[in-house]
Amino acid sequence: MKYIKRKWGLAVLMVAILVFAISTPVFADGDGPTSAEVSDLTLGLNILWMIFGGFLVFFMQAGFALVETGFTRNKNVAHTMMMNMMVFCIGAIGYWLTGFAFQFGGVNAAYPEVARVGVVAGAWAHSPITLGDWTGLLANPLIRFGQFGILGGSGFLLGGLGANAGLLAFFLFQMVFMDTAATIPTGSMAERLKFIGFVLMGLWVSMFIYPLVGGWIWGGGWLQNLGRSVGLGNGAVDFAGSGVVHMIGGAIGLAGAIVIGPRIGKFNKDGSANTIPGHSVSLGVLGTIILFFGWFGFNPGSSLGFVGAFRNLAVIAAVNTLMAGAAGGASAMTYMWLFGPTKKPDPGMSVNGVLAGLVAITAPCAFVDSWAAVAIGLIAGVIVCWASVLLEKWRIDDPVGAVPVHFFNGLWGVLAVGIFANGNPDTAAWNGVESAVTGLLYGGTTQIFAQLAEVVSIFVFVFGLSYVFFKILAALKLLRVSHEVELQGLDLPEMGALGYPKDWEPSDLEKEGRAVLPGTATKKVFGAAD
Repeated sequence: MKYIKRKWGLAVLMVAILVFAISTPVFADGDGPTSAEVSDLTLGLNILWMIFGGFLVFFMQAGFALVETGFTRNKNVAHTMMMNMMVFCIGAIGYWLTGFAFQFGGVNAAYPEVARVGVVAGAWAHSPITLGDWTGLLANPLIRFGQFGILGGSGFLLGGLGANAGLLAFFLFQMVFMDTAATIPTGSMAERLKFIGFVLMGLWVSMFIYPLVGGWIWGGGWLQNLGRSVGLGNGAVDFAGSGVVHMIGGAIGLAGAIVIGPRIGKFNKDGSANTIPGHSVSLGVLGTIILFFGWFGFNPGSSLGFVGAFRNLAVIAAVNTLMAGAAGGASAMTYMWLFGPTKKPDPGMSVNGVLAGLVAITAPCAFVDSWAAVAIGLIAGVIVCWASVLLEKWRIDDPVGAVPVHFFNGLWGVLAVGIFANGNPDTAAWNGVESAVTGLLYGGTTQIFAQLAEVVSIFVFVFGLSYVFFKILAALKLLRVSHEVELQGLDLPEMGALGYPKDWEPSDLEKEGRAVLPGTATKKVFGAAD
């Protein structure tokens, strides 16, 4: 115990020394900090906060890998884990090549002034104000019509952006968000998806479909500008991505699950569904805890700063994330306990309840009171249970519940902004509109329509275009493995290795006469000819 106390004491001392070392140059002249020094320190703190959040979001990949692997069968473990690792590698390259430019290449291009009461005067660019000077950078839309931006056109391969620290940190942060969306469809198509189909899907998500629609909401696109252009509240508001990340990923996953078809044995001829249990509840629960932890980077980090009003929004987002996730888990557990087929607190559905609550609060986390966060989570936990039953009635097979969690509750989270947003003064001037973000319960009558526009746009464009994409892959026989491979398990045929290989035993070689036994004089090697 003394050793532990001493260890923590040294850690606290080191942190204190580090803080003193960082702060000392600012006040070295003895007259207090200059405005330039304060500005630089503020920028540094904002960037540090954002990239720390990005690191936590990256760690969520471990959570997704464990959840998906735990709730699928052990004959597909190597394949499922490989998809969850390589989706990051493939996605990072794809997003660097074209995705970031398509999504944010026009975010710093100012829209012309709008002559309307309640709109911030002058031209307006939707780039963040917390990350330094971006003058002349990410300011070239590829497709834009008046007040309606469609596609960015600068920043391909990060070219022409120089060494702007705030902008490069922003790229890192946005890339790990894209990767979260790209991971979701691997769950809905697990246990029958060809690895080449997965690779092509990863490129589709990272290079085009996620950046296209995500840019409309976060990259200065037409949905984000609906408040200025046509007077719908503050335009589409999605603080950390219930729609941009989760509904987009869920829509891709839904399209993929429909096109690829159900696993062998999932549905009977009469339409009833069979339960295909995963191989490890332990991995699924552990993955969920990791995801819950990573969400504290996902939501609070999306403030893109930790000074003044942005600090306030980050802390509110953190508290609401905690409460909604807890409420979602409790809600789903209680629902299954009271109304589920076994009348027991189902572990798998409880896991998805936690994730549903977290997904649903992601858009409104900085705009609502804590009671609303609990209400949003409670509703999300029931939605995920209902949606899981609905998919089975539609004969859609989703092994890990990716669509009920991410699509249905991403949709709910986007709409929740238009209902529960409390008009916090810290959100005034959001998206170039003077008023704060305000939902129906607080007198905001038009915000809900901007949120509906986001939901409809994601469904129509992401689901529609992805459905066509997967149909093309299926026609080229690049989407689904053969029946023989599916029955055997994808590990050996697709990966060339088992996730859980049988322990190697010398006796297996002894039976074949190829093993060198102790005490023999021969110098044979394993497998050598006599």
